[in-house]
Amino acid sequence: MGKINVQEGYRAIMKDYMSIYEEWLKNPYFDEATKEELRAIKDDEKEIKERFYMDLEFGTAGLRGVIGAGINRMNIYVVRRATQGLANYIIKQGGQDKGVAIAYDSRRMSPEFAEEAALTLAANGIKAYKFESLRPTPELSFAVRELGCIAGINVTASHNPPEYNGYKVYWEDGAQFTPPHDKGVTEEVLAITDLSTVRTMDREAAIAAGKYEIIGAAIDDKYIAQVKAQVVNQAAIDRMQKDITIIYSPLHGTGNIPARRVMRELGFENVYVVPEQELPDGEFPTVSYPNPEAEEAFTLGLKLAKEKDADLVLATDPDADRLGVYVKDTKSGDYIPLTGNMSGSLLCDYVLSQKQANGQIPADGQVVKSIVSTNLVDAIAKYYGVELVEVLTGFKYIGQQILKNETTGTGTYLFGMEESYGCLIGTYARDKDAISATAALCEAAAYYKEKGMTLWDAMIAMYEKYGYYKDAVKSIGLKGIEGLAKIQEIMEYFRSNTPAEIGGYKVVSARDYKADTIKDMATGEVKPTGLPSSNVLYYDMEDGAWLCVRPSGTEPKIKFYYGVKGTSMADADEKSEVLGGKVMEIVNSLL
Repeated sequence: MGKINVQEGYRAIMKDYMSIYEEWLKNPYFDEATKEELRAIKDDEKEIKERFYMDLEFGTAGLRGVIGAGINRMNIYVVRRATQGLANYIIKQGGQDKGVAIAYDSRRMSPEFAEEAALTLAANGIKAYKFESLRPTPELSFAVRELGCIAGINVTASHNPPEYNGYKVYWEDGAQFTPPHDKGVTEEVLAITDLSTVRTMDREAAIAAGKYEIIGAAIDDKYIAQVKAQVVNQAAIDRMQKDITIIYSPLHGTGNIPARRVMRELGFENVYVVPEQELPDGEFPTVSYPNPEAEEAFTLGLKLAKEKDADLVLATDPDADRLGVYVKDTKSGDYIPLTGNMSGSLLCDYVLSQKQANGQIPADGQVVKSIVSTNLVDAIAKYYGVELVEVLTGFKYIGQQILKNETTGTGTYLFGMEESYGCLIGTYARDKDAISATAALCEAAAYYKEKGMTLWDAMIAMYEKYGYYKDAVKSIGLKGIEGLAKIQEIMEYFRSNTPAEIGGYKVVSARDYKADTIKDMATGEVKPTGLPSSNVLYYDMEDGAWLCVRPSGTEPKIKFYYGVKGTSMADADEKSEVLGGKVMEIVNSLL
């Protein structure tokens, strides 16, 4: 597909934005504040076009967008429409008697969007179980199964900047929805063309009808009990609880109460919360965006860590499904950041080593990771004799694997991770859990400290044992209509021009998950990937190197993931630098 075709495709789906804009101004269904916001842009056609040229995409991750008036923005009307589509699908599935759990985070408009979702469900005869106040994503995942719900809704835009919000849909297994339900719900949402036809009702009437229930402490207690149940070496915590010092930041999000509670109940005595980032705040005043992958998220935490001589510094993102971590290197006295691949590998190795010591690794044990995560996990799984299962990017596919194990009666899930700072120990939830990861990293820190090691020492010991794997990701932001077209153009270039080598590494095989093919470059043999269709390209290369290209599912970006294996830290760093540079050379030539 060439450039012209792509752009023609976008023209074909573009709506008559001016007439929809006028309709929002005239229709009494839309409130006065919305109309006021729209009147303020009446002379800015470009802005009107951006807000109304298309519906905010209801995709595999639900909704995510900038808060504001318009069909391509996050607002109560778009949330109601999404919820009406979900309700229609639930009714068609015969699941209306099971109810839907709803959680939300600390972002602008999160409580309001959660309330609107609850009232639209109630108006459709479906009971809404809404949390009394903000809660982490993994607790919502847990609540869906605990309450026997047909679905869950979580209002969050994760780590996006403050002007964003989002709406994630979960299915009855507690994972974000996957085929066929994602497609089914999406079709129902798209079928609603007139937003003013969406049902809603008064809160008091919903309560009186038994279709609206506030939930909270009882679910909290059960969720926390499950997180604590994943601890594999409580004895190490008991012995070292006074000797470990932990700095924690919830980054103005949902993690503050549950993370502190878990650490306190497990017995950790020296936990210090970054005071400036403790309380929920949708403006995220201390950071440009609340991402635990970003260095700036740790500026205040590291300052406190140096004051307290802390062993580790932890930060959870606003919906507490992802965890960032810095660990102390006693040799230099510096705090070193761990990537999601590093912390995930560290936890994977720790959990499996403890389970092995206790004779708890079953014959059908599994470690599950996304295709863009580090190959270090492959080496760890092999060492402990467990099956490595690869899934598409998105933790919902890890959740799907757990469900598959349960429905087939084969495979025991032990650990799952993805490179974007998320992992899950246990099967009580079906989404990544930073509250559990916080507990597990503190536990691992206690275990290694008793052996005279820091978590950084443990990381180096792993590299020495399995090889110095180094993974990185580069992304290019391409916004708006032109940006979407450019992302497609880059994907099509790579799809139709499989490189023979990249950065001096010979390409051994090329996977195209959209075409469901794995091509052996030497023999030309083609076999299926065995995974669902997805717009992703993956190149296996010599010497353990790899490259994966995919558009982001949540942001207007195209991402390039790559990894190498070195003989030392310096060797791996150098190899990674060269490969990353070569990849960007190719990409820049296409921009």
